[in-house]
Amino acid sequence: MGLLEKLKNAWNAFRQVEEPTYRAPTYINYGYSSSSRPDRMYFTRGNDRSIITAVYTRMAVDVAMLDFKHVKTDEENRYLEDVKSGLNGCLTLEANKDQTARAFIQDAMQSLFDEGCIALVPIDTDKNPDDTSSYDILSMRVGKITQWMPDHVRVEVYNDRKGFKQEIVMPKADVAIIENPLYSIMNAPNSTLQRLIRKLNLLDAIDEQSGSGKLDLIIQLPYIIKTDARRQQADKRRKDIEEQLNGSKYGIAYTDGTEKITQLNRPVDNNLLNQITYLTSMLYSQLGIDETILNGTADPKTMLNYMNRTIKPLALCLVDEMKRKFLTSTARSQKQTIMYFSDPFALVPVDQLAELADKFTRNEIISPNEFRQKIGLKPAQDPAADELRNRNINAGEGEQFANTGEGQEQQVANTNGNSVGDLPISNLTNGGNIQNG
Repeated sequence: MGLLEKLKNAWNAFRQVEEPTYRAPTYINYGYSSSSRPDRMYFTRGNDRSIITAVYTRMAVDVAMLDFKHVKTDEENRYLEDVKSGLNGCLTLEANKDQTARAFIQDAMQSLFDEGCIALVPIDTDKNPDDTSSYDILSMRVGKITQWMPDHVRVEVYNDRKGFKQEIVMPKADVAIIENPLYSIMNAPNSTLQRLIRKLNLLDAIDEQSGSGKLDLIIQLPYIIKTDARRQQADKRRKDIEEQLNGSKYGIAYTDGTEKITQLNRPVDNNLLNQITYLTSMLYSQLGIDETILNGTADPKTMLNYMNRTIKPLALCLVDEMKRKFLTSTARSQKQTIMYFSDPFALVPVDQLAELADKFTRNEIISPNEFRQKIGLKPAQDPAADELRNRNINAGEGEQFANTGEGQEQQVANTNGNSVGDLPISNLTNGGNIQNG
């Protein structure tokens, strides 16, 4: 392509702004607009003014770090391959025009913690759900359930064509209704989390009141205030002290020796802070989390306990409901399902990776190229790097490692076609050249 052709086809985003003066300006109606993102999830019920949002966000991010996929399994319900479908695209790449798959899962989790029950609403489908149950989901969003009916729910969901949230009525069979498995701990009216939120709001109110700048003083004058004249004299005295405090550089005022001043906003000892500490400890134990998880210093055992007791139930409630609502009985009979996957090497220290690589490859669990992908290296070009075999066993003279087919099962074969089990012990120990790991 020549220079003239490049200049002709080149495009700049600001070209539409720098139009020639002789061209009449054209008006483009972009639709409803907003200065803030209208589909963003906002906490309600006082959660936005509490430190509980840090716990919500940490748990939601950890669930979103899992890989959710629409997959096909074998007869033993083992993962075989991904299913090329719109639903799999929503779970792995793009849930809608505004959210990636991980942003969608995080939005669903934060809404679930805040509301206690949410709906995953299919927005775009290849077929009308009212006409058939066999349709593919092209995009979906998180909806807030505002009304329950026997077979339908009224859901408040963001309309990406109009640019604002809108209420629609959807059949229960077409939406995935997710209920928080930790509802009795987090969302019930008298649950541990709600009690902690109320205590934290009380503490915030007390801190705001003490930091408002008011002195809250009571001045005891040396005369009885019962008549209007005495009351006017007392008001004049109060204003005089206020003017002294406002006009003084350091806020100092003087009073008569017969006057007494009592300050009301002195700190009063109460057990509010102790109750908050107790409820926080109880909440962490009931949720299966620890303070070290929030600050990123948790050890592997603590993280494993957190993943099994807290994250796994949340991920399973998503998977089970989407499997029940978004997959037909025919698809389930064809061994299609929805699964989630976690990276087992994410929490492994670097000094242990070499030992794990040796154990996993030696026991024929993963190939070297698969492990290279885990640590961010590109696959090796050597075909042997894709083989599942023990690298500590070398082929002897006249022997070779043969790839027996699709499953990449390796065996040591001699020139007569004998397998390992057919070789004499002397051949394995001497001619086989077995090395110790």
